Amino acid sequence: MDPVVLQSLLRDIVQLTGEHLFLVGVSSFFAIVIGVGLGILGTRRPRLRSASVTVANVFQTVPSLALFGFLLPVPFIGGIGAHTAILCLVLYSLLPILRNTVVGITTVDRPVREAAVAMGMTDGQLLRLVELPLAAPTIIAGIRIALVTNIGTAVIAAVIGGGGLGVLIFRGVASVDTLEILAGAIPAAALALAADAGMTLVERKLRRV
Repeated sequence: MDPVVLQSLLRDIVQLTGEHLFLVGVSSFFAIVIGVGLGILGTRRPRLRSASVTVANVFQTVPSLALFGFLLPVPFIGGIGAHTAILCLVLYSLLPILRNTVVGITTVDRPVREAAVAMGMTDGQLLRLVELPLAAPTIIAGIRIALVTNIGTAVIAAVIGGGGLGVLIFRGVASVDTLEILAGAIPAAALALAADAGMTLVERKLRRV
């Protein structure tokens, strides 16, 4: 291959990997804040829990490409660019985080809760000092699933001008260039594997505590 072309491809990989990390990082941050927050509130308000899980389930069942397309014409939040892609990724990442937060907190043993209440703990203290620490491994497991899925789904952001490694993949498909397809697919797969390994390590350490 022409060294100039190869050098240009390497520059594209570095730049688009940075864009991909930005999309995944920002969307995962907001998904964690919203998902864990709604999950905590849902353990105190059953109606909110039912409604939020149902809505998150609906977003999860919509094909990713269709969801990207649906948001394009929506005023203020839609349109071409990274902001729409981030919103879609947040919606797609909510379910595993929300569900695992609810499951993690609600499955804390009743005697443990009763002992904490008998010690005079308020509901806030019970949540902060007992429930969240015990639920942490389950919550991290949900975040791990969401993060790995997010990295793969972010590839589609290229369709609406959101950037990321999907640019190389779609460009390679359009030009029937296997090298460009691999240049986008391999870094995306490597990021997903690294995220999975890192979060699995965190989850295991929390379970040992």
